[in-house]
Amino acid sequence: MTRADLAPDDDSTAPPQPWRDPTLDPAERVDALLASMTPAEKLAQLGSHWEDTRDASEIIAPMQDVLGRGRLPFETAAAAGIGHLTRVFGTTPVPARAGMAKVRAAQAFLRERTRLGIPAIVHEECLTGFTTLGATVYPIPMAWAATFDRSLVRKMARAIGEDMRAVGVHQGLSPVLDVVTDYRWGRVEETLGEDPYVVATLATEYVRGMQEAGVIATLKHFAGHASSRGGRNHAPVSMGERELRDLVLPPFEMAVRSGGAGSVMNSYTETDRVPAAADRWLLTDVLRGEWGFEGTVVSDYWAIAFLKSKHGVAGTMADAGRQALHAGMDVELPDTSAFRLLDEDDPDPERTRAEVDTAVRRVLRQKLDLGLLDEGWTPPDPADHDLDSPRNRDLARRLAEESIILLDNPAAALPLPGGLRRVAVVGPGANDPRVLMGAYSYPIHVLPRHPGLGLGIAAEPVAAALADALPGTELVVEEGVPLVDPPAPGALDRAVAAARESDVAVVVVGDRAGMFGKGTSGEGSDAPDLELPGHQGRLVEAVLGTGTPVVLVVVSGRPYALGRYVGRAAALVQAFLPGVEGGGALARVLTGAVNPSGHLPVQIPRSGAAIPHTYLAPPLGQDGDRISNLSIAPAFSFGHGLSYTEFELDPLALDADSIDVAGSVRARTQVRNVGARDGAVVVQLYASDPVASVTRPVVQLVGYARVELAAGAAAEVTFTLSADRFAFVGRDRRRVVEAGIIELSAGLSLATATAPVVVTLTGRTREVPAPVLDTPVHVAPLTEVAVHNVGNSS
Repeated sequence: MTRADLAPDDDSTAPPQPWRDPTLDPAERVDALLASMTPAEKLAQLGSHWEDTRDASEIIAPMQDVLGRGRLPFETAAAAGIGHLTRVFGTTPVPARAGMAKVRAAQAFLRERTRLGIPAIVHEECLTGFTTLGATVYPIPMAWAATFDRSLVRKMARAIGEDMRAVGVHQGLSPVLDVVTDYRWGRVEETLGEDPYVVATLATEYVRGMQEAGVIATLKHFAGHASSRGGRNHAPVSMGERELRDLVLPPFEMAVRSGGAGSVMNSYTETDRVPAAADRWLLTDVLRGEWGFEGTVVSDYWAIAFLKSKHGVAGTMADAGRQALHAGMDVELPDTSAFRLLDEDDPDPERTRAEVDTAVRRVLRQKLDLGLLDEGWTPPDPADHDLDSPRNRDLARRLAEESIILLDNPAAALPLPGGLRRVAVVGPGANDPRVLMGAYSYPIHVLPRHPGLGLGIAAEPVAAALADALPGTELVVEEGVPLVDPPAPGALDRAVAAARESDVAVVVVGDRAGMFGKGTSGEGSDAPDLELPGHQGRLVEAVLGTGTPVVLVVVSGRPYALGRYVGRAAALVQAFLPGVEGGGALARVLTGAVNPSGHLPVQIPRSGAAIPHTYLAPPLGQDGDRISNLSIAPAFSFGHGLSYTEFELDPLALDADSIDVAGSVRARTQVRNVGARDGAVVVQLYASDPVASVTRPVVQLVGYARVELAAGAAAEVTFTLSADRFAFVGRDRRRVVEAGIIELSAGLSLATATAPVVVTLTGRTREVPAPVLDTPVHVAPLTEVAVHNVGNSS
């Protein structure tokens, strides 16, 4: 492949275009188009263009290394076409109509001024909603996980996708399927928690919802990003293949096999010294060979260039591009810096040409499926779109309400009673709506560079929402301490005085998201420990010292160590960055208008001493209290969440006490609302494999059901468990189901699980290359049960 081959032929005329005929077989259309393309036109389809006007100095290193070479103007970069347009709506503040006009102009250039006239795929971020000016900011994924509500997550994703598709966007860079192993990692807020089954099921619903709207979902970050050493962004991963397959890969596998995800994005990390962007075993052998993935693999931004500048496995940018291409990368994002140089000093041009054809074929098929290759296709006409519609707000409100977790309520301080004379609302989160939003929301991700636009969206802080919810009660609002910096003279004293003179003190602490150290949570905002950031712990202790009942509300992107406050605070509430409707949702939960129903998708540490730790540790990792002076016991277990009513759960019953290693078993339990008000609870099914050929987690979630019950109502919950759900990677690195006993238990949290019942797996060890990944559940209402009044629930 020579430079002459890579230059577009300006004198050539447009060939016949049978690929625009939608009546032809899709494969024939793609083959016909590929056969008509020059080498330059093929490479162009594997690249992208980002109209980012920021100077390189405004962007965090090491991205500056790439940007320092300069970006090509769009007309130059797209002279032979282009694969993607990067974040037309999400880079600089543009209303919907203006963004659509920019897309239309770029697509018109591609249609009218390039030889083949192939439009581009437009992609955007959408982790907490469409990341653009004025769009609804939903709760962070950790909050979705706290709802354990599959259908609601799917509805949210579909709403996000419909908004994006309406303005001409084709691909969303979500969801995040990273499984948390260290809470210090800054991007914990982007994840669905520490359990691979919860991550898998909810992420798969997100994929389904977004793709039902006609927008390609992108799974990220493939794979191991959340397992970086020390909880540090972009750090290497210390993990063997067995743990990678059992802990990290299952969510991706379910989203590919069951969800039909259209795209996958690589991780920035390296595992066993191989960067993910250059890992053919991961991107091709596993993803395509084992799972049958047929979509596109897109690079995380600049990940291909990082093979040279960060990982040191490529000597030139061209070499970095060839390594990524060979591994299975199809599209370079956000700009084309390596793939356009693939011909430079190529030792095997024939191989490169074949791999380029393979990648281009995938990109073209995706464009065909989106309708971009049809005769007469045009992007939507610029128009005003309400990206913060009542539908969106309702979904955001419901997600926020369902995600809030009542951790502790020993004094029955919640719900706040009527007739309170005075309430102090203190803390850095009391009067700041920014603390409600994640780092990839537009108000946090982009608008800090445009302070004149504020948040770009209406958001009520907690204090204002509480004032609305407590008419007739005097509210005194004091910051006390900033998020991180030392308090101003007198500020802490004023907060303490306000608390001392009030009936109740609501202390709102936690995080404010930001990128690369500009916040306490978010990408590149990693934590040194799990104590509340800055001087917030000092504020909490000072207010507790007043003797006024304290309702401690933690609004954060990660779990913090709260053990020292258990039994001292009158109530503890956890909210994971609940979005623009979060202030009102918290007020309604605190005042009892909404009955809390969130459950923890992570643990709440007792202290920050045992790092890293998740509930999925094997026996050796759960033995810390006996062999070390550092306790690993959490303050609140995985799955924990209280309510203003009370639920009772029966012991688990099985329909068989023994099954074949290829069989299945049904596990039943009954849950009753024996309190005085309606509520929802998450029934959880756990499995233990006490003797296996490799060490296994002491206990692991294998099924769950969110159950809504009126006061006095009951339901039977039936889980159908395939023996595949007990599979793991054995000593020979094959995924197997072994004969032996499995202990099953049900609970409303891990800590409250019922006594285990045993099912015996019989037969010979069975290899399971394509297992059943999900656990079907059926909830059947039962007759009413007796009701009695309760103060708290468990």
